[in-house]
Amino acid sequence: MLTQRQVVDYALQRRALLADVHSGRTGVAEVCDASPYLLRAARFHGQPSDVSCPVCRKERLTLVSWIFGEELKHAAGSARKPEELDRLETLYNEFSVYVVEVCRTCSWNHLVQSYVLGTGGRSGPPARRRSAGE
Repeated sequence: MLTQRQVVDYALQRRALLADVHSGRTGVAEVCDASPYLLRAARFHGQPSDVSCPVCRKERLTLVSWIFGEELKHAAGSARKPEELDRLETLYNEFSVYVVEVCRTCSWNHLVQSYVLGTGGRSGPPARRRSAGE
């Protein structure tokens, strides 16, 4: 990704939450609450990671990228695969990406990272128009 900017990493927040879970100050049910929509997005749009679930330790986490931005119109609020993000960043001026880690076994989920993608206002290659047959 060429124009990734305004990166925010939520590792410290994640670490503090997990410390609360492991000490018993926060219940497992409070953090293992992924919605069916998020679990479905992890299944179809997620990217496997090398990190095991910090709660159940039964499987590796899946990373799901959600996109938001006014320019995206109807696509805003949807999950996208990394290759789709590469294509979208050349088509739009600016949009935000939120990466969530999800355990498909116990429903643990946490925001991992957010960043902004897009051309940033500079002109890129013109978008090719698709024919009706495509």
